[in-house]
Amino acid sequence: MTGPPPSGPAGSVPTDAGTPHDDAIGELELLRWSEALAGIARTGLGFTDSHYERERFEEVLAVAADIRAAAGRCHDPAVQITEWLAAVGKGVPGYVTPKVAVGAVVSDDEGRVLLIRRADSGYWLYPTGWADVGYSSSEIAVKEVAEETGINCEPVRLIAVLDSMRHGFTSVPTYSLVYHCRSLGGELCAHPVECTGVGFFSQDDLPSPLAGPDIWVEHAFNSVRSEATGVLFDAPREPFWRAEC
Repeated sequence: MTGPPPSGPAGSVPTDAGTPHDDAIGELELLRWSEALAGIARTGLGFTDSHYERERFEEVLAVAADIRAAAGRCHDPAVQITEWLAAVGKGVPGYVTPKVAVGAVVSDDEGRVLLIRRADSGYWLYPTGWADVGYSSSEIAVKEVAEETGINCEPVRLIAVLDSMRHGFTSVPTYSLVYHCRSLGGELCAHPVECTGVGFFSQDDLPSPLAGPDIWVEHAFNSVRSEATGVLFDAPREPFWRAEC
C-alpha cells in the first residue's frame, strides 16, 4: 500500500497536514507542488503541437524537478526531467492523474485483522497493491490478499478513499481505496518477495512496527465491528493552495 491514511471520523484531516498559513514549508508540501507542476506540464505536452508551448512546459518541468530536489526526493533534476518526459503520452492517454492502489482490511470470525510485514519497509500493514488494468477495485483487493497472504476473502464494503502522498506514504501521487473484506479461509502463507510476515491480530495485540496506527487502526476495527460504516476520506483543504498571508 501506499501507506495509511488519517484516523478519526470520515473526512477528518490529520493534525500534521499543515495549514495554508504555516511559515515553514515542509517536505510534503514541496513534493505536492513539484508533482502538481509536473502533472500540469506533462498533460500540456500531451495536448499541444506548438513548439513554443512545448518549450514553456519543459521549463515548468525543470522548475518542478528543482522543487523535488529541494524536498529531498530527487538526486539529479536532469534525470528526473528525462523520466517525466519519457512518460508523456498523446492526447487523453497523456492526461496525468494519480495512480490507484487498493488495500484490504480482512477480518476473521474473531474480529481480528489480517496484516503483513512489508519486505520493503519492515512495517506491518494490511495487504495492498497497485490497481491492475482489467480488474475492478474489489477484485484487486481479493487478488492482492490471496497473493500476499494465502487467504481467500470477499469484499464487504469500501471504508476509505485516501490521498497517500498527502500523508507522506508515497512520493508518487496515489489514491488508495481500502475495502473491509471478510476472510473465507485459506492457509496463511507470506508472499516470498513482498512480505516477511503475515498473521491475524486483535486491536489490543497489534505487531510492531506498525505503519501509521493512529491513522487507520481505529476506523478499520470500528468498521469490522460495524461501529463505523462511513467512508473515510480527506476533507478539502481550505484553500486548496497556499493563500497570501
